[in-house]
Amino acid sequence: MAMSDEHKAALAEGRRQSRAIKAYLGAIASRRPGRPTTREGLTDRLDKVKAKIAASDDPLETVELIQSRLDIEQTLTEIDAQQDLDALEAEFVEQVAAYSERKGISYTAWREFGVPANVLRSAGIKETRRR
Repeated sequence: MAMSDEHKAALAEGRRQSRAIKAYLGAIASRRPGRPTTREGLTDRLDKVKAKIAASDDPLETVELIQSRLDIEQTLTEIDAQQDLDALEAEFVEQVAAYSERKGISYTAWREFGVPANVLRSAGIKETRRR
């Protein structure tokens, strides 16, 4: 039995909603507490570590500094690969109301995961009592 065009469109919409929501949830789940790490701050730290490596006479200190350099370079790579949170949030806001309705996901569930209240308000998700 062939699928109707309506059924295919509904499946495509569900996949679009899932992708947008999963991308945003992944981004907010990976956030670290505290001050945000900036590319400029990491670049400054990297320059200082490289200078310390060049000036170090202690082999153990040099190895530790090399590891610090590698860690900073890895973090820089991750920042470059990280998607723009504002764009992900905008897509989340656009898709989450219909997704929540379809899947029966409450305001409380989104909040418990860590979605900010202002984002849910922007999406039109009403606050509900805990279940």
